[in-house]
Amino acid sequence: MKAQPELTVLLQAWSRGDPGAIEQLAPLVTRELRDMARRILSDERRAAGWQPTELMHETFLRLLGWNSVRWQNRAHFFATSARMMRRVLVDAARARQAAKRGADAPVVPLQDVDIPLPSPAFDLVALEDALTALAAVSPRPSQVVELRFFGGFSIEETAEALGISPRTVINDWNTARAWLFRELSRRSGDER
Repeated sequence: MKAQPELTVLLQAWSRGDPGAIEQLAPLVTRELRDMARRILSDERRAAGWQPTELMHETFLRLLGWNSVRWQNRAHFFATSARMMRRVLVDAARARQAAKRGADAPVVPLQDVDIPLPSPAFDLVALEDALTALAAVSPRPSQVVELRFFGGFSIEETAEALGISPRTVINDWNTARAWLFRELSRRSGDER
């Protein structure tokens, strides 16, 4: 992410309710948001039918609905965008899981059903639950994971967005990865 003072000025104008700011802002952030979505969706297990442009548009639409946000700068905007992309994907995964559980399906006796073994696919909802648990215990490492994993931020970009040193980002990243691995392993063991 290169510095664009104009972007910060437009974000702050949008926060103040300037209707022309969003029209000028959209073309400036579209490419970076699409690249962020592409990085997030690069793992086919996370993609689940999403295209980068589709994820970018859904994220931007949700951001447009946030009228009370006071954008501080570009790092704040893109960090929030990464969180929003995470929410979009998690909401879609939860909806898919609800549909798989038969939200409105008729009841069928179990003896009439052939049940396949579950596939060891990436579980975005399990990751979301684990990240939420990590945030309750240690918020900053959770934010680091959010920005690095979902936002595709580099160590330096994450440090800038959170106002911490790159070394602290690395420490938080390593701590969070170990914690999440343990938590996800424990949860997957509980399901068996």
